[in-house]
Amino acid sequence: MEGNQKTGFFKKLLRVKGMGAALTAFAGLIVIYVAFGIMEPKVFSGQNIMNLLRSMSKYLLIGIGQSYVMITGNIDLSIGAVVGMSAMMSATLMTLGVNPVLAMLITLAVSLTIGVVNGVLVGKFKLPPFIATLGTMFIARGIAYIVNGNRNTDNIGIVLGKGTADKYQNFFYYGKFLGLYNTFWIALIIFIVFYFYLSKTRSGRHIYAIGSNVEAAKLSGVGVVTTTMKAYLVSEFCGAVVGFILCAQAGMGNMEAGNVYEMYGVAAGVIGGVSPLGGSGILLGTFAGAAVWQTLENGLNMIGAQVGIQRIVVGVMVVAAVLASVLRNRKE
Repeated sequence: MEGNQKTGFFKKLLRVKGMGAALTAFAGLIVIYVAFGIMEPKVFSGQNIMNLLRSMSKYLLIGIGQSYVMITGNIDLSIGAVVGMSAMMSATLMTLGVNPVLAMLITLAVSLTIGVVNGVLVGKFKLPPFIATLGTMFIARGIAYIVNGNRNTDNIGIVLGKGTADKYQNFFYYGKFLGLYNTFWIALIIFIVFYFYLSKTRSGRHIYAIGSNVEAAKLSGVGVVTTTMKAYLVSEFCGAVVGFILCAQAGMGNMEAGNVYEMYGVAAGVIGGVSPLGGSGILLGTFAGAAVWQTLENGLNMIGAQVGIQRIVVGVMVVAAVLASVLRNRKE
């Protein structure tokens, strides 16, 4: 009887669209991690695990944002530039003596404005998302350069004082809670919130609906413009938070922060089974995809692989994941 209940549970679990791909990604994660651990036992060390989780968190956040947009059948090329804009704008404000909380709120407002613009251009004016977000990518990166006069910022502690700067940096990057870095807890909380929003709310179902069939969604009363905008708002929110994390990590703003992060987000999503064609995928898969990405990067670093080899390996995985997604959609 107990065996039948377990079998029934797993069958029900696998009926969730995207769950099979997510579980496959988790299985791949275990294999990759164990393989690297055998080659280099330091991979299994507690400190390495904590560092891996902290580094993974940035990819997870970017993956969440990009996954929301991809599920609608679109893409966000601007999210990496929003990361850089967020890091530079918040750091610049803090070096001018602005309280860190206020600096982040101002930065978040500007980042969300980029999301609104993306949503309107793609949802209302039907611009191809590649073109619309390419334009806002250049705008956001331009703002990152302009805010501090085309140079990286000074250390935020120079004006704020070491105590205030340390609080900011510890909250987002260096501090720990229950033995794990705060960066991971921040990413985990955001993941849980957006996971339930996407999977348990009407707005979340609308995001899937317009990605599956936008015309059918319209006929069902789904607000396509509003829903598209919500997806892009999630994306730029996640980008802004990653900007705060990078600012805390470096203690300053770097104009090139977030460079190619938009591709990291795509990789995390598609490795975890989020379809770039829209309409399918779950954030649990994105979590697995971000973990796979970071485990690969961490393991290759630990065994001394060249950066070029690392990029080739991840590139092959992304292409393979997208190909698998396309083949799954054809079968369906």
